[in-house]
Amino acid sequence: MQEFLSTVILLLSSTLRLSVPLILCGLAGLFSERSGLWDIGLEGKMLFAAFAAAAAAYQFDSAWVGLFFAILVAVLLSLIHGFASVTHQGNQIISGVAINFISSGLTVLLAVGWFAMGGRTPQLQPEARFPTVVLPFVEEMRSVPVIGPIYADLISGYNILLYVAFAAVPITWWVFQQTRFGLRLRAVGENPAAVDTAGISVDWLRYRALLCGAVLCGIAGAYLSVAQSAGFVREMSAGKGYMALAALIFAKWRPVPVLFACLLFGFLEALSIRFQAFDFGLGAALSTQIVQSLPYLLTVVLLAGFMGRAIPPKAGGIPYTKDR
Repeated sequence: MQEFLSTVILLLSSTLRLSVPLILCGLAGLFSERSGLWDIGLEGKMLFAAFAAAAAAYQFDSAWVGLFFAILVAVLLSLIHGFASVTHQGNQIISGVAINFISSGLTVLLAVGWFAMGGRTPQLQPEARFPTVVLPFVEEMRSVPVIGPIYADLISGYNILLYVAFAAVPITWWVFQQTRFGLRLRAVGENPAAVDTAGISVDWLRYRALLCGAVLCGIAGAYLSVAQSAGFVREMSAGKGYMALAALIFAKWRPVPVLFACLLFGFLEALSIRFQAFDFGLGAALSTQIVQSLPYLLTVVLLAGFMGRAIPPKAGGIPYTKDR
């Protein structure tokens, strides 16, 4: 029983850790897409933020400085996306894809130019990373059957950005459901002309939605490089921005279902990591590749067959032109 509980706790703990960038990027996409802006560039913003966080944390020997630069870079990329797709009413998909390509290439170029280590940053020292947070009474609770190990090993023992990610879910729900800003954001994604008629700037609302998402993408990038890992490696986001978009669609653009969708995808990834130790008679290398692809294959299956009809915001992807 104790061994089974330990295995379950280990699997769920890995699920929580792997879900953090998905949750943060999913909520970032929620802000932009509920305002009527498709944000395909989540992947690129998270990747560039991860590089900025690792580079700044290494130079200044501070994880908090790394987090600041991660958010700053994500904000700048979001402003570029807003300038192209809101101010100049360009194609939102093309703008987002361009951000992904730029981030993919430029992070490697800057890493090679600055650190000459093959597209990665130097290993971060412990003081340049976010430390583990130990909740109160962990040692006292550890001896309590079942509840103790759950509290000590599943609830406690993560870095602060994980708790920030999970706290962001109820905060996002409150913003969308209980604030004037959230009401206007939902309205502008459905009928921007009505919002404009009420004397509210559609462009400014969409820019603010992009900025909210940028902060979340910046935190996700910093989590990858200065919390979960100890530095930046090329393409370390590994498609998590795209998986977050899939989770957003799977959750039908609602914050709490986004959390559960991201946890599901994180669980599938954690499960695939556990399965990599097994050889299914296909050879070690082939078995590993198949197992690593399972989360993405299952994501496609879930989206295609089990989610039902997902109706996006009516004004999503459509540039708003004010009638003169």
